[in-house]
Amino acid sequence: MVVKNPFDLANVFAIYLTGERQLAATTVQGYENDLRMFRKFLTAKKHWLGWLKIKRQDIQAYLTHLNDLRRQWTTINRELASLRTFYNFLLTNGLVVANPFDEVRMKHHSRSLPRYFYEPEMNALFKAADGDGRPLDFRNRAIIELLYATGMRVSECASLSLEQINWDVQMILVHGKGDKERYVPFGHYAKVALERYLHECREPLMDKYHEEHRRVFINHYGKPITSEGIEYVLNQVVKKSSLNIHIHPHMLRHSFATAMLNNGADIRSVQELLGHSSLSTTQIYTHVTRENLQKTYMKLFPRAKMTKEDQS
Repeated sequence: MVVKNPFDLANVFAIYLTGERQLAATTVQGYENDLRMFRKFLTAKKHWLGWLKIKRQDIQAYLTHLNDLRRQWTTINRELASLRTFYNFLLTNGLVVANPFDEVRMKHHSRSLPRYFYEPEMNALFKAADGDGRPLDFRNRAIIELLYATGMRVSECASLSLEQINWDVQMILVHGKGDKERYVPFGHYAKVALERYLHECREPLMDKYHEEHRRVFINHYGKPITSEGIEYVLNQVVKKSSLNIHIHPHMLRHSFATAMLNNGADIRSVQELLGHSSLSTTQIYTHVTRENLQKTYMKLFPRAKMTKEDQS
């Protein structure tokens, strides 16, 4: 068994992230891995003199190395952010006089447009989710209906409890990122799917396995389903459908936002429903709707294109 050196600054940083900042274990592991890869590179090049003696040339050499590996800029930017955060920690504690990563320029890349489902694709998903009418099929349909109807993140859906649902006004109190809460309505189809799931699937399985928790969505043993479990469920539904895609739960969130904007919702309402802290995050969906608008215009407006007679 490898015992970590408690005096290594990277390990002290990990303790700080876990204890004081209370970050998730997977997040802390990500930081540790980014620091470990940087140290491993410098050690292999025989440039490693310790965390407090990093030079600008070391950083430039590492960036060249990452480029040679053809790493995506999103990954490189994340690694740089980890190293910058680490050195800010050292700076705050008076261990360095400056952050060597402060002057490292991160590449700004254009955000790709979110992939979303068109209405026929959503109908194919709903049809596949119905399956053979087995108990878990009711769960699968309810998950898809709710994700599409509310734009919830998959983690918010997995952690949803019965107390968060107000059936009378058809609203859900969503516990979002950073302990922020928001109310999101859900429509008739989602309500029916949820009610059928609770009666036909959740109650029988909870009784069968003697479970008594309050989470809404469960796995086949009656225990709370995880985010990974929801993603697995969605991919199994896709395999049963006529769609030839790999689904990510966020695609349903994208589909919700796009459908709202395409049908006349204002962007600030969509921002609030999605739980975005910044409007700029929501604005990427306006690019999608603009693209649809342009296609519709070019297809339907009689003077959008030149006719053959005009060209002659």
